[in-house]
Amino acid sequence: MISNNKAIGLIFASMHDNSVIDLTKKRTMGSIPFGGRYRLIDFPLSNMVNSNINEVGVITKSNYGSLLDHIGSGREWDLSRKSGGLHLLPPFSQVDNGMYRGRLEALNGVWEFLVHSHAEYVVMSDCDIVTTIDYGDVLEKHIESGADITVVTGKTFFDGSKAHAMIVGCDDSGRVNDIMINPKMSGECNVCLNMFVMSNAFLKQIVTESASRGYYSMSRDILQADKDKYKIMAYEHKGYFSKIDNMVSYYDANMALLDSDNRNALFTKAAPIYTKIRDNGSVRYGIEAKVKNSLLADGCIIEGTVENCVICRGVRIGKDAVVKNSIIMQDTRIADKCNIDYVITDKNVEIGESKTLTGSSSYPLYIGKGAQL
Repeated sequence: MISNNKAIGLIFASMHDNSVIDLTKKRTMGSIPFGGRYRLIDFPLSNMVNSNINEVGVITKSNYGSLLDHIGSGREWDLSRKSGGLHLLPPFSQVDNGMYRGRLEALNGVWEFLVHSHAEYVVMSDCDIVTTIDYGDVLEKHIESGADITVVTGKTFFDGSKAHAMIVGCDDSGRVNDIMINPKMSGECNVCLNMFVMSNAFLKQIVTESASRGYYSMSRDILQADKDKYKIMAYEHKGYFSKIDNMVSYYDANMALLDSDNRNALFTKAAPIYTKIRDNGSVRYGIEAKVKNSLLADGCIIEGTVENCVICRGVRIGKDAVVKNSIIMQDTRIADKCNIDYVITDKNVEIGESKTLTGSSSYPLYIGKGAQL
């Protein structure tokens, strides 16, 4: 575990918005609902808190209203405090158009946060990885190896169609000797999980130098271009993880939680995942309700059939309605006698009586936020 004030955390809430553009039209990547009652930012934020990182900055970009509503003052993560705590960092950088193009420009835009921090190390994470990880162990390995940068990786199957994928090659000591970005290849690879550890002093050095040279992408301009100049080490994360890089992977990551082994690997008593508390009652079931192999959040009213689904808070499913293989987000209303299969509904969707909506596992049908059908 990281000692108090030794490291600060930085979370990029909007770094991969374009990967799931349907879900991020009105929100950031970090505020996408996941697993019934969570948002994607809950995972990196909880990992940092569980690793005793008590000062965390969240870098936003645009459409961040729902994110601010969700994390608020950081009370649910015990980050509402006078010293340290949660910092919501503005979405502007020191570039002409006011918006950052990559991680380096985003860091340059929150320069004052880095300068005023007395922490020796910085732990950075995006919101596209769903996992439980101990950053204390990552930092310990970083210090032991004498690395300039430690990159967290994970072994997974890569098929070349993934967005924003960085494949990492290492020698026997774990030093990074090859980095490929969005390669056209397939097979089991060491994929970068978009988590990085480095000293605060080194981070400020590369941000300053990058700004003077017009660099903005840490992946291309630092990790790939300077892999031989800097000592970059890989830390292999061997725990369960899901990478959200398109709508199908988002669907699959949610559906994977229906497997108890995956749930137990992701949600542990030793390192709980915290989220915003909503004062709802428990799920209410009608007399003829049938539920099989599904996750249901609090506040739902179920009167029909639900099978192989992830149901978020406050959802209502009417009589004789059949909902299968679907992700139904918060406060959606599905009327009587509907037939829903392989569908993702965003928040506050209303589906009228006797409607039939069908997608497939490889192309789930998406219904936008607030739609009325």
